[in-house]
Amino acid sequence: MIAVPVVWSEECLLHEPGGEVWLGVWEEGTEVPERASVLLAALTSAGCVRVPAERHPDEALLTVHDAALIEHLSTIWRRWEAGGYVTSFGRHRVVPYVFPSAGLLGSLPARQPAAVHAETGLFCYDTMTLIGPGSWEAIRAAADAALTAADLVATGQVRLVYALCRPPGHHAGAASYGGSCYLNNAALAAEALRRGGADRVAVIDIDAHHGNGTQAIFYERDDVRYGSVHVDPGAGWFPHYVGFGSERGSGVGLGANLNVPLAPGTGDEGWLAGVDALCQDIRSRGADAVVVSLGVDAADADQESPLRVTADGYRRGGSLIAGLGLPVVAVQEGGYDLGSLGDLVVAALSGMLGA
Repeated sequence: MIAVPVVWSEECLLHEPGGEVWLGVWEEGTEVPERASVLLAALTSAGCVRVPAERHPDEALLTVHDAALIEHLSTIWRRWEAGGYVTSFGRHRVVPYVFPSAGLLGSLPARQPAAVHAETGLFCYDTMTLIGPGSWEAIRAAADAALTAADLVATGQVRLVYALCRPPGHHAGAASYGGSCYLNNAALAAEALRRGGADRVAVIDIDAHHGNGTQAIFYERDDVRYGSVHVDPGAGWFPHYVGFGSERGSGVGLGANLNVPLAPGTGDEGWLAGVDALCQDIRSRGADAVVVSLGVDAADADQESPLRVTADGYRRGGSLIAGLGLPVVAVQEGGYDLGSLGDLVVAALSGMLGA
């Protein structure tokens, strides 16, 4: 049994992307509401206590995100419906189709397009991250769960808390979304801890994929360190363009970013060496609190990555983080195998608790 508070909102179940467009073809997605249901059941069985997510003011979202992104995410579905995209064109989800890349614009500025169906390309950088009728409510609830969890740690009420965030967030940047992520829950938690009194916060990202959004948000800062252990994007894995070991931060943030890319097929020992490297980096530079981007899609049974981490590996990884002796906010990221998802998160939290 593990007595870890679980911050949760039922509204996180309202996001139903209905699939994704991958390589130009519509197919069933893996970021489904059942993920949260499975996690909640497993954590309840393990003895965790639910804590309701508290609504935070919109200003809390603006601590890491641009106002234009918030406006887009909160209104795009209503405007999509009003534009007749569902009734007239049979487009039941918001999907971008054109992107204002440098190849299109050259040196020209990105303008605000007149067409609603063109606007989403200003913010969404892939075709996999769809928006539907309940998406904004769930996105907002996930952010509130992370912020509530940070509040509990910042006020000294707990030393370890878990935010059951769905949809996940670590691929979302200050003004962009993608990778099934819309708002960056982990970044919001880290910034809330900073504003709550922590001089330095460390983000440890153990999701199988690099958290490009979190890295970008804090890349030029030294008060929030970002470290990630993930499958090597150079081996052909998302996010493809970001997540390499040479990315060390810039400006005052130079040296405050650490990526540990792993070869496909890496199992427990190689993965744990990566987690230990992140922990050693935090020890050497100092931190007052830790945010863990707790993705468990590096597991052997998960088809979303080629890594081979076991439940015991996640437990041991959690123990390495516990060994830092710092308060921890764990924020749910990936993990898509419904049969093993709950046990893997319970194992990781057990390690962080020292159980």
